[in-house]
Amino acid sequence: MSRLDLWRHRTEWPLIGVAVIFLIAYGLPIALPDLPRWVDVLSGTLMTVAWFVFAIDYVVRLSLADDKWQFVRRYWLDLLVVALPLLRPLRLLLLVKVLQRFSRTGVQRLRGRVVTYATGGTALLILTSALAITDTERGEPGATIESLGDGFWWAITTMTTVGYGDQFPVTTAGRFIAAGLMVGGIALLGVVTATLASWMVQTVEEAAEDEATATRAQVEGLAAEVRALRDELARTRDVERARADSDPR
Repeated sequence: MSRLDLWRHRTEWPLIGVAVIFLIAYGLPIALPDLPRWVDVLSGTLMTVAWFVFAIDYVVRLSLADDKWQFVRRYWLDLLVVALPLLRPLRLLLLVKVLQRFSRTGVQRLRGRVVTYATGGTALLILTSALAITDTERGEPGATIESLGDGFWWAITTMTTVGYGDQFPVTTAGRFIAAGLMVGGIALLGVVTATLASWMVQTVEEAAEDEATATRAQVEGLAAEVRALRDELARTRDVERARADSDPR
């Protein structure tokens, strides 16, 4: 195991814990805006610390990589996460790390990885979009999204392409969030549809294979019975022929 792989293995779950703490610190002031001022300050401090942790993790992994340019090209999303300014909506990119790590933990089959990405990605996209749009739109002139419930409703109707139009972003940042949700939602729905279709095809193929196996077993059983009857008939004929030859008449 290389030093880079060893570092990843040792930091896998601690970084997941940091990301979960970050999500709580980001979402709590949005879900409960009437909390004391010190809670908001503490949340901001925790988010900044989480950003520094992920930045340090990226720098360490880059220093341990043999081909650093290839590392940068392969993990461009990680670089994007730590390089963007600490704007509140953009901080949610840190949560991509959770999905990346859960997809590699305990799931070996390709379909299992796809299901993990699709399920986790859908839930994470709805949650982060609802938080980000509520944080961005709340209190703005003409805003229709004033609570986290409005944000969840907007995120679900937008991601599923229903789009009732009762809630919609009125700010530029909110429209960028909506655009990201639309693109991500279409991609995830495509993955979900393809995965479901693949599962159904495999199920049908397995059922057909089981039926074919059962049919072959039945045919082989009937063939064995026919051979046994044929052998029994041949023995009966031999016995009758022997009796006929031994009859003195």
